[in-house]
Amino acid sequence: MFFQKLEDLRVDHDKTQQEIADILKCKREVYRRYEKGIRGIPVWAVIQLADYYKTSTDYILGRTDDPKPCNSKHAAT
Repeated sequence: MFFQKLEDLRVDHDKTQQEIADILKCKREVYRRYEKGIRGIPVWAVIQLADYYKTSTDYILGRTDDPKPCNSKHAAT
């Protein structure tokens, strides 16, 4: 699955693939494969990137176009 938002967020924040790979504690090539959809991105990495970019996992996964994170304290259960 290809996640255009991964590349868009990285570029919008003026980060390199290496810088994001360092945040995820993985090799640049592994991160590049996540961005290009060659390798599935693990849930923990999506969560970590959502926290880093201050957005929601749904935004990264393309389930919403709203980049604002939801407030989990007030989210419906």
